[in-house]
Amino acid sequence: MKKRTLGNNGLEVSTLGLGCMGLSFGYGPATEKKDAVQLIRTAYESGVTFFDTAEAYGPFTNEELLGEALAPFRKEVVVATKFGFKNGKPSAGPDSRPERIREVVEASLRRLNTDHIDLLYQHRVDLNVPMEDVAGAVKELIWEGKVKHFGLSEAGVQSIRQAHAVQPVTALQSEYSLWWREPEQEILATLEELGIGLVPFSPLGKGFLTGKIDEKTTFDQSDFRNSVPRFSEENRQANQVLVELLQHIAKDKEATPAQIALAWLLAQKPWIVPIPGTTKLHRLEENIGSAAITLNDSDLSEINTAVAKIDVQGHRYSEAGQKMVNR
Repeated sequence: MKKRTLGNNGLEVSTLGLGCMGLSFGYGPATEKKDAVQLIRTAYESGVTFFDTAEAYGPFTNEELLGEALAPFRKEVVVATKFGFKNGKPSAGPDSRPERIREVVEASLRRLNTDHIDLLYQHRVDLNVPMEDVAGAVKELIWEGKVKHFGLSEAGVQSIRQAHAVQPVTALQSEYSLWWREPEQEILATLEELGIGLVPFSPLGKGFLTGKIDEKTTFDQSDFRNSVPRFSEENRQANQVLVELLQHIAKDKEATPAQIALAWLLAQKPWIVPIPGTTKLHRLEENIGSAAITLNDSDLSEINTAVAKIDVQGHRYSEAGQKMVNR
C-alpha cells in the first residue's frame, strides 16, 4: 500500500488506516480477542501502518487490545489514541485539564505497551479549558518524548488555529464522507492553509454506505446507531438513494459501493487518510482494495453532480452528541 503524509512534520502513514473502536465498543458486543488480534495483524500484513484507538473505547479495553496485537511490529506502525473525557467515558462529559491529559497519557502508554504515542488527539474540544492550555500540555509531553504528534478531533476552525499557534497540529480527525460533507465548508481550506492532515472517521457512514444496511436492518441493543437520528427507519429509507448512486458507479468500476466511497475520499486531497473500521476480515480486504481504485475527473464530476441533488436526512449524532462537535 502506498503512503501519505499527515501534517508538515513528516508523519508518514499508509493511505488507509484502521479504526479499531468497533472491535471493542460502539457497534454491539466486543469481538472475540483472538479474532480481533488476527484482524489487526492481518491489516498490518496487508500494508496498513496506521491504527486508531482511544481510552474511551471500552473504555480502556481497545488500547489494551491494540497494544497486544501490535507488539511484534510496534516500531513499524503509527499508533493514534485520544484523551478528553472524564474517566474515559464520553457520557461523563469532557475533561482536558492539563493534569488529566498527563494522567491519560501515562495510562495509555501502559495499556498500549509502548514508550511513546505517535499521534495524540484531543477527543473533543473542552470549552472549560483554554485550547492554549491543552496544546501547551501536549507540547510538554512532546518535549519529553512521550508523544510525537498532536491532533484534534471534531474541532472547529477557531480551536484549530488556537491550538496550532501553540503546538503545530499534525492531523484533525473528523467525520467526512459522501453523506457528511460539512468539512468542505471551512475545515478543508483551513487545514490546507496550515498544513494539517485530515483523518476521516466513519468514512463509510457508520456502515450505511456499504449498501448492507436498509430500513429493515436491526442493530444490537448496545449498538450506538440505535440513538442516531440518521439511522431511524424513516431516514434509512430516505437515504437509500445515496447508496443506489454508489452501487451504480461501483458496477461500472467493477468495485463495491464501499470501495467507491473510500476512493472518492482519497481523491479529494493527498493529505486525507480515512480510517474505516471493521470486525470482519473480508471487509478489511474490501476496504484495502479501495486504495487501488482511481476515480478520474469525469468520475468525480458525475459523483459530485449526483450527490448535490441528494438531501441526506437526519442528524449524525443525538442531541447530546451534537453539542460536542465542531467547537
